Amino acid sequence: MRVRKRKGAEEHLANHPHYVIVNPENAKGKWQEIFGNDKPIHIEVGSGKGAFITGMALQNPDINYIGIDIQVSVLSYALDKVLASGAENIRLLQVDGSSLTNYFADGEINLLYLNFSDPWPKKKHAKRRLTYKTFLDTYKQILPEHGEIHFKTDNRGLFEYSLASFSQYGMVLKQVWLNLHASDFQGNVMTEYEKKFSNKGQVIYRVEARF
Repeated sequence: MRVRKRKGAEEHLANHPHYVIVNPENAKGKWQEIFGNDKPIHIEVGSGKGAFITGMALQNPDINYIGIDIQVSVLSYALDKVLASGAENIRLLQVDGSSLTNYFADGEINLLYLNFSDPWPKKKHAKRRLTYKTFLDTYKQILPEHGEIHFKTDNRGLFEYSLASFSQYGMVLKQVWLNLHASDFQGNVMTEYEKKFSNKGQVIYRVEARF
């Protein structure tokens, strides 16, 4: 998600260290301590403006959520939603999704979400796609044995690529939705992009894949 630079975004994040973890490399292996409980931890890589991660936290108070985005301005908008929600089971990280092993210990995360990731449509940019094998290596390390990735997109090309990438990696495709909003799936929480695209009549794809 690309947005204009937001004035005061860095200060906004810095003013809320309870929610925005400073020096996140020091949190590695200590996330249950940070949340103050031993509930499962789910992360969203590329959390955008926070509609999904906040909605999930409110819907599932028995799960802890971490929203991750590299863009300061974007994360500042996510923080707005977190503060407005009053949810205490959310934390935010301004880090790169390719370096998650710097911030999470092996098996420390229970489930990982990828929502409307940049499709990087040019073949030469395939390594930048968040479902490329090197990213899968990272996810596998921080997830438990048989850990899961839940992936949503409106981009058919990226969806087809990701299904193939998961399969070639040896993952099990638990369930595939070729038209999520026309299915009987319960409890779907929409991202900002999802609302925008679905309002235009675009099909939303979803898959749950397990290592």
